[in-house]
Amino acid sequence: QVQLVESGGGLVQAGGSLRLSCAASGRTFSDYAIAWFRQTPENERDFVSAISWSDGSTYYGRSVKGRFTISRDNAKNTVYLQMNSLRPEDTAVYYCAARERTVVVGDSAYDYWGQGTQVTVST
Repeated sequence: QVQLVESGGGLVQAGGSLRLSCAASGRTFSDYAIAWFRQTPENERDFVSAISWSDGSTYYGRSVKGRFTISRDNAKNTVYLQMNSLRPEDTAVYYCAARERTVVVGDSAYDYWGQGTQVTVST
């Protein structure tokens, strides 16, 4: 059974940084795509970033490109999301998700989800 566990959320001032972690277990992820989504109570779940585990290709949503960086550690089976220059509008619950093969931006295509971690950016 695939399990994803997020960590690293918290409260930070605008302009600050946080690093989220997604620890994956339950199988070999060499042919998986791992993505980050975020959701606020008012909005649908939005695509933030994703990485192809097989070749390391990365993808970013328009609002975070240039500020966030996704990476993976094969030895630890962990994907990271480094978030810099945070803004109040980045405040959301951040979810890690996984699916086999290719990266897609639609959340309905992902089969496995973590429990989420809250990120709050204050002014």
